[in-house]
Formats: sequence, C-alpha cells, structure tokens
Amino acid sequence: MAKKAKTPRAPRTVQAPKRRTDTRAGGPFASVPRWGWGVAGAVVVAVAVIGAVALGGGSSSSGTSEAAVAKAMKSAGCTYKSVPPKPPKKNPTGQKGGYHADVPTLKTPTKGLWSTFPPSGGAHYGLWVIWGFYREPADPRQVVHNEEHGGVIIWWGPDVPSSTVDQLESFYQQKPEGMVGTPIAGLGKKIALTAWTGDPAKYYRNHNYGTGHIGVCNSFDQKAFAAFRDAFRGKGPEGIPLSADAPGSGPQ
Repeated sequence: MAKKAKTPRAPRTVQAPKRRTDTRAGGPFASVPRWGWGVAGAVVVAVAVIGAVALGGGSSSSGTSEAAVAKAMKSAGCTYKSVPPKPPKKNPTGQKGGYHADVPTLKTPTKGLWSTFPPSGGAHYGLWVIWGFYREPADPRQVVHNEEHGGVIIWWGPDVPSSTVDQLESFYQQKPEGMVGTPIAGLGKKIALTAWTGDPAKYYRNHNYGTGHIGVCNSFDQKAFAAFRDAFRGKGPEGIPLSADAPGSGPQ
C-alpha cells in the first residue's frame, strides 16, 4: 500500500508569517500630485541611465554579470545554463491566472511543467512557501512561485551529507531575504541553485516569460554560490522587492 504523503514540517529558521501589504494603490503617496510623479519619474530615469553606463551591459545591480556567474560555476566544477520557462498552457496572456491556471492544486502532476530539474521558472501553484530553510521537502509547485517573486532556491538531493546541508544553511543565513533551501527527490548527491529573472514591464507580453537560471554542483562552493545569489536574487519577473521576501513571511 502506498504511504500517505506527509506535510513538510515548518522550516527551522523561519518566524511567524508576516502579512504582505500591497502599496501599489493609494498608500502614503496617494496625495502626491501628478506633476510630482512626472518630476520624480524623470529623476529615476536619469539615475537609471547613469547606473547602466556605470555597470556596463549584462550586469545585475550587484555588479555580477551572468558571464561572471557562468565562470564562477565552471571554476567550481558546476554546470550552469539559462533557459526560458515553458509558456503557460491554459492562459498565456496572464489575464486569467497565467501560470497559476496550470497548477490548480498541489496534486497537479509535475511531468512536463518545467524546462529544468529542479525547476527554474514556469507553472506554479497560487500560494508560495514561507520563506526559509527547510530540512524536509517543500513542494516544488509552490517553490517556483517563490522564484517568480525573485527568490534564489538552494536544492539538494537526499544523498547529500548532513554536514554539507549544514554548510548550505550557513550560506542561506548570510543573506536570507529572498532565499529558500529545500531537499528534493531525484537530485541524488548533487546540489542545485535556481532563479527566475525577468522584466516586470514585459512579463506575459508578446510571449515574454522571463529566463530561468540553474547551476548544478557536486559540492558547496562559497564563491560560486555567492555569485549566483548576488546576480539573480530579487530580480523575478513580477518585480517583487526583497523587502517583501523576508524569512518567515508568506501568503496570507
């Protein structure tokens, strides 16, 4: 008889969930006149242009380029690639659920949902997991939603030694905002890092679904893992700020 699936225990390192407040409508800036937003917008554009010139093409706000990530991963003996996620099957425009429509329940089969293993973007359940470090598997159908919010995910197989998992948790604790750590079946002795990046202004438009990033390693490497994290964390296609991805926070 098949064993009944167990719900993962709450992560060791997280706190009680915090409610996310959406300030996009109203809020403390509701009284600002329209001309004020125009001036502010011009200033933002000017700053952005200056920043882009200073950083150079292909660099993240941390100054870590994707080429640097690929180089660091290769030096650590890891594989690295960037791939687009599979498009939504039921609602490609995003007007009626988008990727959520492809995973209506946590029993939805995962075969064929994602471009990579572990997943680095694509179809996902409507509720993400509480941000934190898990010693028991979190549901990947939900974890992909964390990626959409800008999360960098640390995955490891069931055969990874506990001492290495301790190293991964220490790495997680260095910058826990926008990070999730979880074991996953099928990865064996390997460790993987994944992220999903994209331009919020273009997301779901003209079949633009962002880009998935995945590095797979045989062991932990601080330099390579930090390069990956610093290049992609907080750059999800929905444009959610890292301040909303604090450890212990989650959907309400």
